[in-house]
Amino acid sequence: MANHFSELAKKSKRNGDIGNIAKEQTGKPSLEIYKLGDDVLRQNSKRISKVDESIRKLSREMLQSMYAAKGIGLAAPQIGINKELLVIDVNFEDSAAEPLILINPEIIDYGTTLNSYEEGCLSIPGVYLNVVRPSTIKLKFRDEMGRPRKMKADGLLARCIQHEMDHLNGILFVDRVTSKDDLSKELMKEGFHEKDVISIN
Repeated sequence: MANHFSELAKKSKRNGDIGNIAKEQTGKPSLEIYKLGDDVLRQNSKRISKVDESIRKLSREMLQSMYAAKGIGLAAPQIGINKELLVIDVNFEDSAAEPLILINPEIIDYGTTLNSYEEGCLSIPGVYLNVVRPSTIKLKFRDEMGRPRKMKADGLLARCIQHEMDHLNGILFVDRVTSKDDLSKELMKEGFHEKDVISIN
């Protein structure tokens, strides 16, 4: 298993299916994924009050778009929907592994160990930079049936969850990058603008 986002993005090949959602998706994502510079990415998301079929349908569409875009995570704000909803699948090579659907996720505890790994984002394609985050987390959320759940996550999954949860608060991973030189170089290479980054360091 690859250790960070960039490796996953570069080697991502999907096969099999999860329920009725094929991990191998061809063509463009069915939903538009907004890019750095779009105001919609900077809004705070709202909690989902009722988990119903419309939320489950949106989750399926998000998964399809995530797989088509060769990603391992997608947050509703990235498709212009202001709701606390994430879909994640770090096990793209395992056709039997089910993706995570996290509704109203909330981190209730962080581990004390910090790690730096390279991250990427479907909203900033082609840009890969190191970000420091806690290596373990505990969180609570509701699943696609509205059932309350708790889980612990570490390694890549913990990083992916934190990355996607940042989107719910209008934060992008580039906002957390500490090396300004690397940031400028990577953004310029892919045609993005540093003025669209809101540094939180």
